[in-house]
Amino acid sequence: MSDSSAGAALAAKHLPPAAGAGKPYDFSRKYWVFAVPATVIILAVIVFPWVFTVFMSVQDWKIGGGTEFVGLENFRTLAQDQRFRDSLWITLWFTVLAVVAPIVLGTFAALVFHREFPFRGILRTVFVMPMMATPVAVSLVWKMMFHPQLGVLNYLLSLVGIPPSAWVFSPDTVIPTLVMVEVWHWTPLVMLIVLGGLAGLPKEPYESAVIDGANEWHMFRFITLPLLWPYIMIALVIRTIDALKVFDIIFVISEGGPGTASETLNIFLYLQAFQFYKIGYASAVVVIFFFIIVMLSLLLLYVRQKSKWNA
Repeated sequence: MSDSSAGAALAAKHLPPAAGAGKPYDFSRKYWVFAVPATVIILAVIVFPWVFTVFMSVQDWKIGGGTEFVGLENFRTLAQDQRFRDSLWITLWFTVLAVVAPIVLGTFAALVFHREFPFRGILRTVFVMPMMATPVAVSLVWKMMFHPQLGVLNYLLSLVGIPPSAWVFSPDTVIPTLVMVEVWHWTPLVMLIVLGGLAGLPKEPYESAVIDGANEWHMFRFITLPLLWPYIMIALVIRTIDALKVFDIIFVISEGGPGTASETLNIFLYLQAFQFYKIGYASAVVVIFFFIIVMLSLLLLYVRQKSKWNA
């Protein structure tokens, strides 16, 4: 051992021991510095509004007036409210159409854009452009296009000899028309999700299928679709959430009309709270809507489990 090493060892022997030496450092005392702010934010943003909404749902409370505890009376009134029941079925019908159509069209578009062809990059960019616009801006443009006399859509129909349509001004066509806007706006999102899945698929199963003489349909049915199922499930969950909570497109274009033909639960809730000022009644709608979302979430989890979804 050199003289310098021996001197260092001798000096270290006579130094006082460091604080906490030989004991593991206790990090638990420092956890609260990071946990408390996050806990406060969660309580303020998520827990308190939900608890307060449940509290309001059992009150007879109108803006500008006092509160009165009524228990489950708001829920009993909702069960007998034909307008609420109609809005519930309209919401479910709109959700089914606004989920299935983008899933089918987005998957088909992804299969098309996955192939090599001239100007593929430019066309793919054009295809995803609707998704970049805000829903209110999209709604205003489509609302002008749907005008029975001045709208460009009826003009285009007249060029090919098709009679004009009432679009959102008829109870029979308002929901399909609103779904068309939703599909136009969000099909590119499904396409991007599925296209990302296609880019990561292995090539070996397709090479084996070609050797075995499989055609395009067989390869899609037995190879591509099962491998894409995790990505389709992701798109399905995202679209279901978006379609259930959609408000801006419907409110800007039809405002729930004509009459109540396009009055979804979100529109019904908005009218009860901010037009009729029935805060307690609207809170009961929120509670029911929450349980509907929970049930749909459990259904999606069940489908995921049954299909052995591992993504």
